[in-house]
Amino acid sequence: MNVNPNIAEVAKLVTDPSRAAILTALLDDRYYTATELAGYAGIKQQTASFHLSKLLDAEMLTCRKQGRHRYYRLKNGKIAQSLETLLNIAPPAEIRSFRQSAEDRAVRKARTCYDHLAGSLGVTLADRLVEMGVLKEEETAFTVTEEGEAFLKELGIDVREVKKKRRSFCHKCLDWSERRHHIAGALGSALLDAFIRMGWIERRPHTRAVAVTPAGAKELYRLFHISIEKN
Repeated sequence: MNVNPNIAEVAKLVTDPSRAAILTALLDDRYYTATELAGYAGIKQQTASFHLSKLLDAEMLTCRKQGRHRYYRLKNGKIAQSLETLLNIAPPAEIRSFRQSAEDRAVRKARTCYDHLAGSLGVTLADRLVEMGVLKEEETAFTVTEEGEAFLKELGIDVREVKKKRRSFCHKCLDWSERRHHIAGALGSALLDAFIRMGWIERRPHTRAVAVTPAGAKELYRLFHISIEKN
């Protein structure tokens, strides 16, 4: 008798093109309606609702009802991390329009990976923090140095409080577009939250890509020597 987890059932859910498109859209850690997700996947709302029901049954999503609408979101970071891992081995999507090309460049430049920063900006930030001695790179994770705790405190991040969260503290996440690691876990989430709170980064509607503000570009260069190219 085979008592191993049924990988085939999960694989069937993910390999359907429409469900794959829905799951990819949900990788930005926000809630979406069935109508919005249908638009992402290029399918009818009724079809999207069918796929969402399948994903809910598999406990890959959560659903929140508010008024007449239902809002869907990935259940947790572990599912997001698994999907990102699949993106690392997936062939690149075919670019068929200028709009797709522009979106592809924006996503590769700076995006959210569930609740942390990814893309070229996320990877470069991890590199700089290691070079500055804020973080120390281990095999599967980053650790914060004593000097790093003081530095992060200036950004409004209390490392001791972040470590109390019931999740991985600061694991390395392989970036599918850069093929190098960015900062994930509770600390990665805290950094993204801090950058948004300080107005350095803004979420863009209907995309995982994020925009660096003029103030953010200035501060990222001042603190981390990261140069942000204008689009």
